[in-house]
Formats: sequence, structure tokens, C-alpha cells
Amino acid sequence: MERAVEILSHIIRIPTVNPPGREYGTFVDYAEKLLRNVGMDVEVVEVPRHEVARVCDECADYPRYIVVARIGEPRLHFNGHYDVVPPGQGWTVTDPFTPRIAGNRLYGRGAQDMKGGVAAILAAAEEALRQGASDFEISLVPDEEIGGETGAGYLVRNVGVRAPWAIIAEGSGYDNIWIGHKGLVWFMVEVYGKQVHGSVPWLGLNAFEGAVKLASRIIGELKPRIESRISKYDYDDPNGKRATINIGGEVRGSVKTNVVPGFFAFSIDRRVLPDEDLDAARREIEDFVAEASKGLGDYKVELRVTNVADAALIDPTHPLVERLAGAVREATGSEPRRTVCIGGLDARFFVKAGIPTATYGPGPMYTAHTPDEYVYIDQVVAVSKVFRNLMLGR
Repeated sequence: MERAVEILSHIIRIPTVNPPGREYGTFVDYAEKLLRNVGMDVEVVEVPRHEVARVCDECADYPRYIVVARIGEPRLHFNGHYDVVPPGQGWTVTDPFTPRIAGNRLYGRGAQDMKGGVAAILAAAEEALRQGASDFEISLVPDEEIGGETGAGYLVRNVGVRAPWAIIAEGSGYDNIWIGHKGLVWFMVEVYGKQVHGSVPWLGLNAFEGAVKLASRIIGELKPRIESRISKYDYDDPNGKRATINIGGEVRGSVKTNVVPGFFAFSIDRRVLPDEDLDAARREIEDFVAEASKGLGDYKVELRVTNVADAALIDPTHPLVERLAGAVREATGSEPRRTVCIGGLDARFFVKAGIPTATYGPGPMYTAHTPDEYVYIDQVVAVSKVFRNLMLGR
């Protein structure tokens, strides 16, 4: 299965950076040709540009493509996203889009998130079809890195998945199956006062001070309540079992030192456990901010929801998970953990459509989005073997 490493090296060289969505067509041409050459029926769907514009203005002029490949009447669906985050600064081992192998590591942007998983799918399909596999399907989608609505979301809603179960090859680690992931609801809290010159603050109303008072109540009263909630499921990091709220990841306000700010805003990032109700989590924050704002005097407070994403979950004893775990044992000799991903995944789109979905792919997961991103080569090979066996019905 060293073929998986060859494929991975090739697709890392294609800089499918998102935003805005560069070189998508180059990747899709490569994947389409590979899948057709091994005998799969391949469909390439372009996502309408007006759909893209609703999600990302700067992305609208860059075409988005979804690749769907099928053989026979599919029993399993294998999914991966091919977009990667911008390389950023601080690379020392290699140019971000020049793959480098050092020991058991293959470096390059997207190696772990998630071209390692995509390569494992493609290499597995080649080998499985050579051995007579006849009933699975593959989707390769864009835009997971900007929320997935114009990738996996569009696939599930508008293109269709024929198989009853799905596996996403995101980098969980070869000895770990993600049975779900957290959801989220994001807010922007906007506080309005009165802007005046900094030399006469008594004539104004400092919006920053109002925001601080409100933020202090959120930290002192709401945060402990939320973070006392513990999931009943296992997580990669035990700290991930808690519901969380993070404020101030994004702030907006005045532009100059000698101005009393008439406006100040800060973000709220609420991560929702699969055990919780997303709508209830949203209402809790809305109600708290509304009540706390009453004690702010003349300040005006507005709360805007800026992003919502469902949590996803499959029962850890679901037949799909059991079958995947059996394939992992056969290929690696070890019993995989069954945990919930602390972040968000495209699994939510499949689960919302009624398709039980598990996530399994090569790691380590902590190198995603970092400078000198890498994936373990032996994990890419092992995951490819797992997928091949599943495609063969083993």
C-alpha cells in the first residue's frame, strides 16, 4: 500500500488553498482520471457560484467541484475533503507544497488535514477493485475549511449519497474512531454607547466599559454553569468532555486612543456537546445576555448569531462502528478507541440526512493547520488497508 504515499505526495503538490479555493480543478482532474482508470463510474458536479457567494464572497470566482465515484450498488460511502488552509508562516522542514519524507513522517500542507485520508481512500479503491470489489462509493468535496456547506453539505442535499453508511477519512489517528463531534453556536455581542472626544469622557458613554461589565457577568455567572456539563462519551482529551464557552476571540471597537468608543463588540464561541440540545444552548445565551443587559443603564446591546453547526453522533456500538473496528483490528492488530472529536467535522451533514457516519483516518491530529504539518506514513498505509478491506466486504 505504499501507493497511498505516492498519491499523497502528488496531491500535496496541488495547492488547493481555501479560501479562496485555488487549484480545485487540477485536483479534481487528477482524482477523476485515477478513479475512471480503475473502473469506477465518476460524476463531477460543479457547485453553483451563487451558493458559494452566500458563504464566502472572495471565493465566488473560484469554481467548486464535487467528485462522486461509484461501483455497483454501494454499501459503504467513503468521503474526504480536498481543500487545505493557507500555509501561513513558520515552515522550517519544507516548502508547504513540496512533500518531504523524513523517517515515518511526510510533511506538507494538508498532509494530515486531510489529504492523508484522501490518499488512503484512493489507494484503497485501486487495490480493492483489482481484487474484485464491486459495491462502494467515494465522494471528494471542497470547502470543509470554510464550513462545508458548499462541499459535503451540497453533496448530501443536492447530489445524493446512495450507500446507507458513511466513513469520513479525517485524521482521527489509526487507533481511534471518532463516533461524533461537538456542535457550535457563535455570537457577536454588540454594545452601543456614545462616542465623544477622549478629553471629555463625561459627555459620552464608553461602550468598551459596558462590554467589560457584560463580559464579566458572562465569565462569572454563565461560564461556570455551562462548563459544569460533562458528556457521557469518551474524548481524545478528557478536558473535551466539558461543554465550553470562549469569549473575545474576535473583538471590534474604536479606532483611536483619544476617542471614547461609542461601539464595542466581542464574540462568543459556544461548543455544544452531542448530549446537549443546540437550540437550548443558543436560547440560554440569548436569555442571559438579554437579562444581564438590563443592568447596564443607557447602553444598548444587540446579540447576533454568526454561525451554527450541529453536533453529530453515532452509537459506539452501531454496526458501522463495529464493522470499522473489526477492520482496524485486522489491519493493525489493535483495538481502536471510540471517541468524540472536540472540533467540528463534515459528519454532521451526513448524520442530519439520516446516514450513520463514523470518522477514521491517519494522524496525528494535532499537526492540522500548523507550520510543518505532517502525517505518519505508517498510519496512511494502515488506514488504506482498513479501507481496502471494507471495500472488499471483509
